[in-house]
Amino acid sequence: MTEQKPFVDIRHAQKSYGALEVLKDISLQVHRGEIVAIIGPSGSGKSTLLRAINDLDPLSGGEVWLEDTQVNKTLPHRQYEKHINQVRQNIGMVFQHFNLFHHLTVRENITLAPKLLKGISDEEANKLAEEQLNKVGMIERIDYYPSQLSGGQKQRVAIARALAMKPKVMLFDEATSALDPELVEEVNQVMKALAEEHMTMIIVTHEMGFAESVCDRVLFMDQGVVVEEGPPEVMFRNPQNERTKNFLRKHLADANK
Repeated sequence: MTEQKPFVDIRHAQKSYGALEVLKDISLQVHRGEIVAIIGPSGSGKSTLLRAINDLDPLSGGEVWLEDTQVNKTLPHRQYEKHINQVRQNIGMVFQHFNLFHHLTVRENITLAPKLLKGISDEEANKLAEEQLNKVGMIERIDYYPSQLSGGQKQRVAIARALAMKPKVMLFDEATSALDPELVEEVNQVMKALAEEHMTMIIVTHEMGFAESVCDRVLFMDQGVVVEEGPPEVMFRNPQNERTKNFLRKHLADANK
């Protein structure tokens, strides 16, 4: 039986800002339908690695592949813009601070990219927006502006906006860390529903309970390297590396304060 080909394949990723090396030769393979959590202290390179997948934070060295396409190709500017716009249609991303357009309604936020990038009609785009807002429980807010929404509602709209492009993989960069504790669960529930649909997801998170209950694999990053990885039941209950143990111990102590 042949081994399944990785869906997302990061090969020897390296990222430096001047003398500061943020990612140090990281290789990571994620398979279709797999849900991977990346945990670790602030400044460990988690978000940089995630943002490299759609070339928002271009690598200094190494390659990122999505199926058979190299994401971070070196091309003349105009060709690169065309290439990366096509690639990004397959990669949905949800940011910590929502990144909604404040002057647009929820409907307009969601329909903008499908109309611009896929050239679909207003009617099709509206149907798509309604479908995704139903999925995240926000259909009744379709004509609200972001200023009229809570943080949790904004994040659910941001997820719907990403899903409207029908991506093959979803990236979540600390999607709940800017939310009040009582709003975290409503966003987690949407992500859990996506997991049940076997959406391929890579999630940078501080939510250890979520990572343990939803993810197939957990990576612990520190100082620009993947220190340890494994199934959540192993990572959270029987980690092998001292740095992983210390991080989880400290995180548990902080959570219990």
